[in-house]
Amino acid sequence: MTVYITQEVRGRDITDASTFGDLEILIPAEEQAAWSTQPAIRKINRKLSKFTDQDYILLAGDPAIIALSAAIASRHNNGRFKMLKWDRQLAKYLPLEADLYHKTGDPTDG
Repeated sequence: MTVYITQEVRGRDITDASTFGDLEILIPAEEQAAWSTQPAIRKINRKLSKFTDQDYILLAGDPAIIALSAAIASRHNNGRFKMLKWDRQLAKYLPLEADLYHKTGDPTDG
């Protein structure tokens, strides 16, 4: 199990996330997707190429990097990915799951 940190945020304590797997940073703090997303897409795509249902994405940093990471992870895993979201009140990461192609038969279930 791996926790992919979308972007390194210096000074943030993410040790709580290690309970969900080994930590791996996708994009360093000093990099951003300012002028072109292609370099970030290539790097994220390479690092998430073996993303599975056992892995998580820790949502941190640049919103564009977060969006790209979620899209790429779901593409590599049939539309599914798990993420970790920080809960300020509980002071810990909470796991969330997304299944982009799940159909329940409910017409309101997009």
